[in-house]
Amino acid sequence: MKFVLGLLVGFGLGVAAGLILAPQSGEATLAQLGEQRVVLSDRSASIIDQIRSRATDALAQGREVYDRTKGELTERYSQAKSGQL
Repeated sequence: MKFVLGLLVGFGLGVAAGLILAPQSGEATLAQLGEQRVVLSDRSASIIDQIRSRATDALAQGREVYDRTKGELTERYSQAKSGQL
């Protein structure tokens, strides 16, 4: 119980110190956070586009490998079935 009480008192003192020692007003901080949100959302959109592009490329490569392997196996099966192997 003492630990939880100490934790809560420490948290309260930390919040109070942060409010007192803040380098700018709350409105300025909110404005700055809003600007950073816009920048981060633009970056995340760019990252999502890159991931989507790489996934599409990887899927296309996987399909090529699948088709090539399927063709080779079909050919070998036909050869083995006809006794040419």
